[in-house]
Amino acid sequence: MLPLAVNVAFLFEIVVLFVAAVVMAYLCYRIGLVPIAAFLITGVIIGPTALGLVSDQEMVDVLAEIGVILLLFTIGLEFSLEKLSRLARAIFVAGTLQGASVILIVTGVAVAFGTELNAGIYTGFLIALSSTAIVLGLLTDRKETDTPQGRLSLSILIFQDFSIVGMVLLVPLLSGEGGSTLELLWILVRAILIIVVILVLARRIVPWILEKVVHTGRQELFLLTVVTICLGTAALVSLFGVSLALGAFMAGLVVSESHYSEQALSEILPLRTIFNVVFFVSVGMLLDVSFLLDNIGVVLLVGLSILVLKTITTSASVLALGYPLRIAAAVGFGLAQIGEFSFVLERAGRTAGLSPAGMGDAGTQIFIAATVLLMLVTPFQLQGSVRFGEFVARLMSGRGAVNRSDGGPLPDTLTSGPLVPETRTLSPADVETPHLEDHAVIVGYGQAGRRLVQVLQNRGIPFIVIEMNPNAVQEMRSKAIPALYGDASRAHILESAGIHEAKMCVLVINDPTITPRITQQARYLNPTLQIVVRTRYLIDMERLQRVGADIVVPEEMETTVRIFSHVLGAYMIPPDEIDRQVKLLRKEDYGIVRGSIQEAHLMVLEGLDEDGLHTRAVAVREGAPAAGCTLGELELRRKYGLTVLAVRREGKTTASPSGEFRLHAGDRLVMVGSADRFAHCADIFRVPETAHQSKA
Repeated sequence: MLPLAVNVAFLFEIVVLFVAAVVMAYLCYRIGLVPIAAFLITGVIIGPTALGLVSDQEMVDVLAEIGVILLLFTIGLEFSLEKLSRLARAIFVAGTLQGASVILIVTGVAVAFGTELNAGIYTGFLIALSSTAIVLGLLTDRKETDTPQGRLSLSILIFQDFSIVGMVLLVPLLSGEGGSTLELLWILVRAILIIVVILVLARRIVPWILEKVVHTGRQELFLLTVVTICLGTAALVSLFGVSLALGAFMAGLVVSESHYSEQALSEILPLRTIFNVVFFVSVGMLLDVSFLLDNIGVVLLVGLSILVLKTITTSASVLALGYPLRIAAAVGFGLAQIGEFSFVLERAGRTAGLSPAGMGDAGTQIFIAATVLLMLVTPFQLQGSVRFGEFVARLMSGRGAVNRSDGGPLPDTLTSGPLVPETRTLSPADVETPHLEDHAVIVGYGQAGRRLVQVLQNRGIPFIVIEMNPNAVQEMRSKAIPALYGDASRAHILESAGIHEAKMCVLVINDPTITPRITQQARYLNPTLQIVVRTRYLIDMERLQRVGADIVVPEEMETTVRIFSHVLGAYMIPPDEIDRQVKLLRKEDYGIVRGSIQEAHLMVLEGLDEDGLHTRAVAVREGAPAAGCTLGELELRRKYGLTVLAVRREGKTTASPSGEFRLHAGDRLVMVGSADRFAHCADIFRVPETAHQSKA
């Protein structure tokens, strides 16, 4: 009975941890705080210095270590060599200047106050890193990843994520456990040799393994293989005295070079989320509440000092690239926090006997408290970063307008969103490949998918294909057809295909079990999307419409129509009479989707020229915020840059409706605007996920 009792105790603490995390995450969501802040607060509340609901710190640390491994693995997956080459100048120039300046200043200040040099450098490492998870998450939510601020933030964060590997390797030397300089060089050489071996083997072994696994068509085997590569590589590297962090990062980088990296990321994300919750909760558990209350003034002063220091140094590093002060200050203010990888580094330093500023437990507590505080205010910093940048630019110029340095406009690919830089022309290395917008996401590459691809290619309409057949994906890539291997029912795969900026999603697969899930997921991610679905039977039409399909084409109906036409033709019935009978037949059997749904969308689909690409028929669904509002209240033109051309209701069209026109559930708005504007207005047409699922 004893083993059972131990397991029950373990399970109870895990349940307490996750229940508290769920409750706190929900509360933080309601007040607009990011989930990471919720998990940190959860750790503080259930930790030993507060309620003491979780006492097995060792158990939590083990799970947290897995979270660190998965976090670094996913960073490696997203850290493609192609992305590195596109942003190389910003990554290495701005990233190096930002990191080096913070480390030098912090080290100098620490030494001036009597801290040992090694402890000062270690403290500089901790402060130099910003939060990739929070900043990129917020930029994605705000649709600002493709603005200059977003791209520059991404570049600096990539450099920081990569530099954590070297920092972890230097921790033993800084603690005095790393031996002589010669021994350190041997560690670095050994790490480089391991990296080279892994990359060489990865070019041959990992792609071959993934290829074989993918061709089995078993998703559970694919997931198991990805997890094995992640944990196995990390464990193998650690046997040679190199950190688990480096091993996990290398494993992700290895998989990122395969055709199946997006699917691997979509499989591993749920696992990463679970273990990362434990990681951030474990960090929160380290915070001593009584210490915080007794030293709140010191914590606030340290937090403010870090915010000012990082704003100035990051802004200066962006200015060195030639960007205007307006953008540089916005980037600096947005990255003025301490990141999650600093916790990874703090754990490594604690094990080696290092502490922030060499102050022992007091230094650790100040560091943790200041970090949590800065993470909590990061959403507000990013929200006000543009205004902050404009304020600094006006202040420094002494005039009400922002000065230009050379008047040269940036390429169009860098001018989307609220920040439109006007001051420099970038080299090709700075410019990322333009992303798809107003495109069609095609799910499936069977016969119907192939014909549709050919038509879209001939008309010059942008598209991307999602396919689970690896042979079909290889075939498309050999023909330069944009293709993505992955399960389209996964949100990450749809997002990788640009679902938020897409105009249409066309499902031409033959799997009736997965089609409703893909439809529902696509509808939730982009409520302005036009979804066309092929199905086999008429009986499926109503269900597919209920979960979000706009146009449903049943094979059963079309087969009946063709047979019907051939039979009448054999009896010498005139063609015009056959057409009339076909229309009557279709009117009867398509009745459940005819009218408000189909006709508004067909108004758009008839003309797919340049203007047609920017025109959409958007459904007002029951439960969406737009239902019950007037067009004037929604302010679609002023707030979102969208023009309403017409509203389709119960078979009738109202052209150029006035601002007093009140929308009802079931209406279809025919609107024109750019893809990013449709993505920006998504929330007012999105049905809450719980309500949407209850109708499925």
